[in-house]
Parts: sequence; C-alpha cells; structure tokens
Amino acid sequence: MFDTVFAGLEESALLAAIEQSAREEAQAGARKLAAIAELVHLTVTCDEECDGWVYDSWAAAASEIGAVLNIGHKRASGQMRIAVALRDRLPKVAALYLQGRLSARLISEISWRTRLVDDEQVLGLLDAALAEAALRWGPLSEARLARALDAVIHRYDRDAVIRAKDTVKTRDFHIGSVDDPDELVLVWGQLLGCDAAALSARIAALLKGICDNDPRSVGERRSCAVGAIVQGHDHLPCRCGSPACAAAAPEKSNVVISVIADPAAVEAAQKLIAAEDEHHAAKDEPEPVPCPQDSGVALLPGVKLLPIVALAEAIRGGAAIKPLWLPGPDPEPHYRPSATLAAFVRARDLFCRFPGCDVPAERCDIDHVVPWPYGPTHASNLNCKCRTHHLGKTFWDGWHDEQSPDGTVTWTTPTGKRHTTVPGSRLFFPEWDTTTAELPPLAQPPPDPGRTAKMPKRRRTRAADNAARVKAEREHNAAQRNSRAERPPPF
Repeated sequence: MFDTVFAGLEESALLAAIEQSAREEAQAGARKLAAIAELVHLTVTCDEECDGWVYDSWAAAASEIGAVLNIGHKRASGQMRIAVALRDRLPKVAALYLQGRLSARLISEISWRTRLVDDEQVLGLLDAALAEAALRWGPLSEARLARALDAVIHRYDRDAVIRAKDTVKTRDFHIGSVDDPDELVLVWGQLLGCDAAALSARIAALLKGICDNDPRSVGERRSCAVGAIVQGHDHLPCRCGSPACAAAAPEKSNVVISVIADPAAVEAAQKLIAAEDEHHAAKDEPEPVPCPQDSGVALLPGVKLLPIVALAEAIRGGAAIKPLWLPGPDPEPHYRPSATLAAFVRARDLFCRFPGCDVPAERCDIDHVVPWPYGPTHASNLNCKCRTHHLGKTFWDGWHDEQSPDGTVTWTTPTGKRHTTVPGSRLFFPEWDTTTAELPPLAQPPPDPGRTAKMPKRRRTRAADNAARVKAEREHNAAQRNSRAERPPPF
C-alpha cells in the first residue's frame, strides 16, 4: 500500500505532492494546537487554592494531553504554551499557521522568542510585523531564524530580545543526550575556572600513574581518568596486561550502579573475558577478540544499552552478579517495599508507567496502585510513577490506574478515556516473564475530602512565577543595554 500511493508519478508531480502534504501537515498541527488552546481555556482555572498546588490545573491538563499524544509531561506543557501564545498573543501568526503557510518549527521559534513582550499594544504590532515578515523570509537555518526574529522584536521592544545571561549564574553541566551512541555518553557544561584547573590537574596526576605500555590512546586515557575520578578511585588501573605492573589492579569503588542484563548478556561477557585472557596469554599475536553475535541485552540506569564489551569490563573489575529476585505470592507486611522488592518493580517497569512518560524508574516513586493499607505491598499492586504523575493520581480527582499481575497498567483519566501501558522490560527483555501473584479483589479507600490539604505547595503560583521570570529577564536586558552603547542584534 505505502509503495503504491504515488507510483507512476513523475518527479515534478511527486515534489508537488510533498509540498501539498507539508501544507496539510502544518494545517493539522495548527488545528491540534487550537484544540489544545481551547482545552486550556476550559480547564486551566484561576483558583486561589488550586493555583498554589505543585500539581495544579495546568499540570492536570498537561497530563491529559500527554496521555492522548503519547508524549512526556514537559513536552505536553510546551505544546500548551505554544497553543496559548498563538491564541492569546499572536492571532495573525496563528491564522497563517492554520492556512498551512508557516511551519511548526517557525511557530515554535516565534512563540518562544516573543515571550518577553509584556505590552499588549506592542504585541499587536509585533504580531502583524512577524506575520508579514515570516512569509517573505524563505528557508532559514536555526541560527539565522533566531537572528531574523530578534531583529524584528528589537524594532518594537528592545528589552524583549532574548540576550545572553550572566554565564556564572547560568552555568550548567549535562550528562548524556538522546543522540549518544550506545557505548559512549556526551558530557558537556561549564565549570568555574578554579574547578576546571583542579579537574585538569587531577586527570594529569592519574595519567602519570600508568606505565608506557598501556595500549590506550591519550584521549582514551583522559576519558578513563574522568571515570576513575567520579568513582572515587585514587589511581587509574593500567591495561598493559603485565601482572607485575604496580598500577594494574583496579580499585574498589563506593559508587553503586545497577545494570540489568539477561542471562545471554552475562554469558557473552564472561566468554569475552575468557577469550581476552587467552589472547593476552598467547605468545604469538592473535587476531582481536570478536564480540559474540547473539550477546543478549544489558541496560544502564536511564534505560541506555550497555555494550557487552563494557559489561565484560565491569565484571572484570569486580562487579557483583546477582539474579533478580521474583516476588512470591505473599505481600510484605509494611508500607515501604523492601530493597529487593523495589529492585524488581523498577527492573520490571524501567519507566514511569503513565502513558507517554519516559522518566526512568530510578527517578520515580514506587506507588501502591490501591493505596496502603487497602492495597498490599506486593509487586502486583506496585508500580513506578514520576513525582508529577504520582501527585496527579493521589490528589487530583478522576485519575485511576489498575494493574494486572503481568504488570500491564490501564489508566482512566478524569474525562473517562482509558490508556494501557506495558512494563518497559517487555521492550528489552521480551522473554522475561514478569507475572506475579494475582491478588484478590481489593476495596478502594473511601473518599477523603481533606486529602488535598497534603498536596505539596508552590512558593508562588505558576502565573506569578512566569511573570517574575519575564520581569527579571527584561530588567536584565535593560541593564545590559544601558551598560554599553546601543546596537541592534547582528544581521
């Protein structure tokens, strides 16, 4: 079917079909955002008590949208912000999007870069100017688009142009991205100068401790040195292969990282270790040791695939191998699950069990599906929920989840929609049977009219928080502008 939709068309006709489809895709995206904006208008209320909750009406709407679109909470909230901006702040730009004349990327960038404009009259002028300019800009790279938008914004509201902040106050450090290969993780960020100098000196000191016969390149050695530092090691183990080398023995680390691996992965890693030992013991120089083809699956925290070579390295370094305990039929006698039971639940679920949520299990709460003490502390009545969705289920009327013995969870939303999620382990370990004991019918606890009193509170409402951020950024921009000669953004 897919390969016959446009069969027989010439190149020009195919390009016309692509162009028309892109327009229709934009129109569909605009209608989706219009529906989201209307939902926000209907459900996000100005309630003095509710607005002070961590899980407020905005969060509740984001949960509903995230479940329907199968996206995470932050992304759903981002869609809501774009939708509200188009409806309430940028109607002329929104009209062009509904006609399919602007792309989703352009709409997202416009809504983001105009967020600091706080005067309605200025915003109306800017909306008209951007709607006119966007049609004549043509294709632009991400950087050129940002500059073009800033140039228009600068003409109407100089303090609304997004500028660089104080780099010391906004410094950050990131570990990993979705584009990382399985065996490596990208690390980047900013450090204070004194901290960077100390890190550089520490790396250099570790590198001096290995002998000249270590086979790793300088770059590999530096990377391994950082790994040794974060694990609290005093030296970098040498890999020269000589038992007489003083730096050969690995140190024990106080850092514990749990890796979930199926039996095939553990067996493949052990075979690789044995083959490498034979390789080093051989007098002649044999071929490099190949990794087994059918080598199973091993997962790092955050559900990142761990190569068998890395798993073998961990085992060689003394990592303990413990079979994952399958819970028995009897529940535990207390509210908090034991470490063993919690490990099983996290390994089974791998993620937050809310539809579309991808928060890793190790960053989730373990929640009783039927609240304790009405529901037991048993694997069939426990699952992982990120803090946001845990709060929603606990305190917001209408959210309800049911769990089957195999870990399948069915959610019912406040509007009555039903969504089913399966354990994350089923994606990576399909042969692992996670079925636990079937529990007798459980009675739900009676309604607690005072339960919202326990809802965590915000220091200030979401609206006040946003207004404060806009005010602070505008004041920062004004201070920067006054501290140097005025000049428009680069073109």
